[in-house]
Amino acid sequence: MTKHFGKYASILLRGWLGSLLIALLIATSFKSAIADWYVVPTGSMNPTILEGDRIFANKLAYDLKVPYTTWHLASWDNPGRGEIVVFLSPADGTRLVKRVVAVPGDTIAMRNNRLFINGEALNYDIPDWKGLAAPPSDEGERQFYTEDLTGHRHMTMTMPDRPAMRSFPPVTVPDHHYFMMGDNRDNSADSRYFGFVDRKAILGRATAVVISLNIMDRYQPRWSRFFTTLQ
Repeated sequence: MTKHFGKYASILLRGWLGSLLIALLIATSFKSAIADWYVVPTGSMNPTILEGDRIFANKLAYDLKVPYTTWHLASWDNPGRGEIVVFLSPADGTRLVKRVVAVPGDTIAMRNNRLFINGEALNYDIPDWKGLAAPPSDEGERQFYTEDLTGHRHMTMTMPDRPAMRSFPPVTVPDHHYFMMGDNRDNSADSRYFGFVDRKAILGRATAVVISLNIMDRYQPRWSRFFTTLQ
């Protein structure tokens, strides 16, 4: 009887492990190819994305990939100027979140933190903070602007007391590549340093903050940022 019980238990165990492995495979495949969320550990996208934000990424925004790879099965759209995307850094493969500031064929330049797209200077305005969440307050001297990226208005931030690349000569974005920058212009490792990003390295579009925890204040919830759309 003990022998039969052991055999039965072994069959049940194998069945349970098989079901668990299948469930894990389905869950991880979903995260890899369809949708995922990421914890943002740095301030390179301040004031749009804060340290401790958990952001949602739509991995079907542009294409369908083979799970666990960057191989494209089908494509139906491409990132546009102003969109926030998740991608793999061409420098070391690290997963990053930045804003698309130039698309294939664009000529981009920067002079004293002002962007020029195809020879046209972008417009910058001083933001009206009324009704908006207070900007982050732990990064020293800061200046804030509303940047009009050829029709896509969003917040940017500079840190004048910090060494940074604030100017570069005109460069043309090659086919199938993109120029990425952080909204925190003086505290972001982006295409100014690691170059253009291949279309194949783009994992999806970041669309919303799901949860936000203030890592500088004992991980207190930032309730006003829960389930907010990224601009």
